Amino acid sequence: MAKIIWNKRAELLFVEHVEYARCEFGVSTAIRWINQKNQIEARLRCHPESYPPEPIASNKQRVFRGIIVMKSFKLIYVYYPSSDIVRIVDIWDTLMNPKTLAKRIE
Repeated sequence: MAKIIWNKRAELLFVEHVEYARCEFGVSTAIRWINQKNQIEARLRCHPESYPPEPIASNKQRVFRGIIVMKSFKLIYVYYPSSDIVRIVDIWDTLMNPKTLAKRIE
């Protein structure tokens, strides 16, 4: 089973999004964020390459993969098979310019 490691930026963004969801949309929306995160992590532990490669980052040396979260965000991660580690590197708002994501994950 793969080990899940969150980069500091991704971890902080997740907390910010959950807090924003709680303030703007209520506790139930914040709980959905947390539940979806837990479901994604469970799937990644067993099947780390099950999500598609991120086309915006296709010219990078590593294979970045993207997971749609709450319909308008992508959780971006890299899987390192040699160490069986999934590193979650960013949470990206899909309404942003795609070039922004490419720059953020360099």
